[in-house]
Amino acid sequence: MHSTQDHIPVSIIIANYNYAQFVSRAIDSALAQNYGNVEVIVVDDASTDHSAEVIASYGPRIKPCMKKANGGHGAAFNTGFAASRGAIVLFLDADDYLYPNAVSEIVAQWDDDTAQMQFRLHIVDQCEHVNDVFPPPEVPFDSGDVTPQLLRRARYQTTVTSGLAFARSALESVMPVPEHEFRQGADGYLVTLIPLYGKVKSIETCLGAYRMHGNNHSIFAEKLGQRARWRVEHDFHRLQALSHQAEEVGLEVPQDANLRDPTHIEERLASLCVDRQRHPVAEDSRLSLAAAGAAASMEMNVSLRRRAMLAAWFLSVGILPQRMAQAVLSWKLVASSRPAFLARLSRTIRYVTG
Repeated sequence: MHSTQDHIPVSIIIANYNYAQFVSRAIDSALAQNYGNVEVIVVDDASTDHSAEVIASYGPRIKPCMKKANGGHGAAFNTGFAASRGAIVLFLDADDYLYPNAVSEIVAQWDDDTAQMQFRLHIVDQCEHVNDVFPPPEVPFDSGDVTPQLLRRARYQTTVTSGLAFARSALESVMPVPEHEFRQGADGYLVTLIPLYGKVKSIETCLGAYRMHGNNHSIFAEKLGQRARWRVEHDFHRLQALSHQAEEVGLEVPQDANLRDPTHIEERLASLCVDRQRHPVAEDSRLSLAAAGAAASMEMNVSLRRRAMLAAWFLSVGILPQRMAQAVLSWKLVASSRPAFLARLSRTIRYVTG
């Protein structure tokens, strides 16, 4: 049974690269929406596995876009968006999936001034066992006009690709995604610029699943330094894109906005601690970053206890001996999506700073 608002066309764009073992789950979830006016576009970014055969098996039920050369996340977003017609657009990673009520819930809560809708996702393993929620329920989404947060620290509390929906009108103001700078992390580009063109609305319900497995680009589990450098550089690209876009609408972003963002400072500390030689900011010191992180933590939109614990974590990384600081970093960053590990970290911090 379909909603009375089925007249609003919705596009689900699935970006796939070598996820033949997962992509059918993503496609099936998009086709199973209990909302009638949905088109499903699958962009294959020149996969070398049997993704093409899986995609072809769906015939006319989907719109395939088979790229001949691998272009990365941003290029796949651009290809899918160009082929789409929906007034509301979702980008779904091929290893994730949506629940049947996702689109109907999004449409039901959509307003004329909505530029972006964000919702929580269940964290699942390869076998689809639910392990947690992302972002954690105790971390509040930032909603409404988030431009003040963007202008101050170049970030606000949002989520990953598969937990987002965008107004086509807002996307048209920021697309195409710069393909070189956002070969990975194209969702970071979108969530940074889209709020300049409307409100951000948040749904607390889990409307899909975020699959954690060994190949996630966002994990780099055994390569903490590499992951941290990538995220620091990604943040610099986001800040540059935000500065340019803000200028177009008559706003200004401070050049040091990243230094008011605890998430950025966290990764920058990791990069500095783990591999100083390849750290992208030569003038950084552990103590200065830790002090900036502690100050930024106290301005976060979370409980006082959580702010205090994060500030203590930053200070401990700044003042502990190098090897101990590296251990504290890795405990938090590698296990950042697992609250049980964070609880253990909190006890450790209380012990070493008590």
